[in-house]
Amino acid sequence: MSYNLASLPFDERNALEDQKATMFEFWQQNLEKAKAEAGRLWAEKGKRKGQWQAWAAEQIAALEQGQYQSMVMRELERLG
Repeated sequence: MSYNLASLPFDERNALEDQKATMFEFWQQNLEKAKAEAGRLWAEKGKRKGQWQAWAAEQIAALEQGQYQSMVMRELERLG
């Protein structure tokens, strides 16, 4: 389902735009770090073999922010 943002009240539209800008800024600031973290995890795949997936999931779960965890998981998917 989609809706036209123009039909929302001004304050609500502005809040959505602010949230979008904040998320984009977070993404920009953390993308390289997420790529490096995914690379570190990926480098362990050969060493850990069948145990790697569970280990990687633990490592990702230990990361601070959910949004950052998602970034690392996406980067891992790109590597795979």
